[in-house]
Amino acid sequence: MDTTLKDPLVGHVLDGRYRVDARIAVGGMATVYRAVDTRLDRVLALKVMHPALATDASFVERFIREAKSVAHLAHPNVVGVFDQGAEGAYVYLAMEYVAGCTLRDVLRERGALQPRAALDILEPVLAALGAAHRAGFVHRDMKPENVLIGDDGRVKVADFGLVRAVGSVTSTTGTVLGTVSYLAPEQIEYGTADTRADVYACGVVLYEMLTGAKPHSGDTPAQVLFQHLNEDVPAPSALVPGLAVELDELVASATARNPEVRPHDAVALLAQVREARAPLGDEQLDLVPPQAHTDEQAQDQSGEQRSDGVLASEDRTSVIPRVLPREEPEEPEVNRTTRLAMPPSAPPQPPQQSRRRAVPNRGVLALVVALFLILGVGAGVWYINSGQFTRVPALIGKTEKDARQELKNAGLDVKKVRFDFSETVKRGTVINSDPATNERIRGNDSVTIVVSRGPEIVKVPQLKGKPLAKAERELKKLGLAPGVVTKEFSEEIAQGSVISTDPEAGAGRSPDSAVALTVSKGAPIEVPGVTGDSLDAATSELEGAGFKVKVASAQINSPEDAGSVAKQSAAEGTQLARGDTITLTVSKGPRMIDVPDVVGKKADEATSRLKSAGFEVKVEKSFPFLGDTVESQSVAGGGQAPEGSTITIKTKGL
Repeated sequence: MDTTLKDPLVGHVLDGRYRVDARIAVGGMATVYRAVDTRLDRVLALKVMHPALATDASFVERFIREAKSVAHLAHPNVVGVFDQGAEGAYVYLAMEYVAGCTLRDVLRERGALQPRAALDILEPVLAALGAAHRAGFVHRDMKPENVLIGDDGRVKVADFGLVRAVGSVTSTTGTVLGTVSYLAPEQIEYGTADTRADVYACGVVLYEMLTGAKPHSGDTPAQVLFQHLNEDVPAPSALVPGLAVELDELVASATARNPEVRPHDAVALLAQVREARAPLGDEQLDLVPPQAHTDEQAQDQSGEQRSDGVLASEDRTSVIPRVLPREEPEEPEVNRTTRLAMPPSAPPQPPQQSRRRAVPNRGVLALVVALFLILGVGAGVWYINSGQFTRVPALIGKTEKDARQELKNAGLDVKKVRFDFSETVKRGTVINSDPATNERIRGNDSVTIVVSRGPEIVKVPQLKGKPLAKAERELKKLGLAPGVVTKEFSEEIAQGSVISTDPEAGAGRSPDSAVALTVSKGAPIEVPGVTGDSLDAATSELEGAGFKVKVASAQINSPEDAGSVAKQSAAEGTQLARGDTITLTVSKGPRMIDVPDVVGKKADEATSRLKSAGFEVKVEKSFPFLGDTVESQSVAGGGQAPEGSTITIKTKGL
């Protein structure tokens, strides 16, 4: 039975404009329909919020935010949003309709993909996210369900419902938005999400495409979250033997648990993807992976879509409370987009961790009792109350390296390193510690240190006229990343120094944002012509003009005399920069070739044969000029002459 007949919106013209034809899918917060814009006569997709949620201002705000944010992204790999509106209890987005399937559908049907297919999908996804990141937005919910693959092969990123501006506050207290299987560690632990959270999710998606399985799994979301926090994503080659090491390194870079180690945004990750792909041959790219999981496992991990278009519960976007006390509660599936609430004092427990206290060894107890008897009760009380404890040393203002050493000297370990913005504390130095300075802590315990990322918004410095190396050091010192370097001629700026930056000096950017640099090649120099000159003379002239000279290892035949310059890599009149290299090829002299015998031939035939052999021809006619038969040739037939040289033929008179 067609359950879409029960949907009151099917057949309805929403907002007097959008005729709803069919339901495509149902999620936790919205239903997606195929519709027709009756004004423009085009097919589109309508994303309609569930009426029960339309009364919640936060959900409506998110819908509107999605429309506004995506409207700024005119990118071929982003699902476009055309309109936003409401009719009664129905709040909707009118979006681009993509006929095809999701990446989740592909993974469910095929399991692991060949590396070529995985990279062909990942690259446009990163291009779309890169456009969002450079426009100042973070997606925050990247997963296979949000990657659409059209029937024409186009790849598009959808569902910017959790998008936030990079410059806005992206940390939350007690709640986290996202999908459990793709949350970055810093989202779980601190509720923060910048561009590197999207990078982490893309690394997980790449792992899933290469292996057909998620890197972390568990019976409850709490177990998956614990693994995100405490375990690195394994190398995909562990499941798919034969995968190139470059792919393992790519996954490891994107999914580094420390966000400072990851590529700073999708543009940087896309560059890494292309760099990793370049050396791979067809055999590595077209590796056919073994099925990484059975169909039943795939169903367990990925869910199913019913024939009526309703997504399985684990694939839906939903909002649920999440509390992680000492005992793990029963929780929903791990694939849906969720809001996770967790008190800071209750970290997730590892899967099936035993909660029994460790019983001291009897021999140790006996030794303690003996010490009490020898040293007296006072000493025993000191051991219990003081001897087990130390105090946290002063770490604030120290570099991370020095802070680690201080803790090591005190017999303490670093539990974790957190990073936070600070307007006053220098980037890379400690802001705070937990426990705080001078607080008592049990010996051999661990301390969390908080390291400054510098100001939340960094101004691009004035770098014009500074040498490239110095400019790059200055950017790194401020917490910005040196970006792409392009070179241009300049009459004003010294060679190797910065002409301009993009963004320009004074512009505000988030830490780790890339700054492109345009560097001077100096004033242009016109290349002189040295073909035919001796090698020494040519070298002297080019070096005198400011160029470096390289001599090709192989010599060639040419019309030029042996030992002279046969050709130069930059043509005469070309403009190059001082210090550029010009390669000179030395002549072996002309090639000697056989001369055909043309005596007795008609002049036209003789000329044709000589030219075909590689010679120039000069015809001299004897008086009176009525004869046309060759009487003699300057080089006898059967002899040899330089290729391209001139052979003179004489014709008979009457």
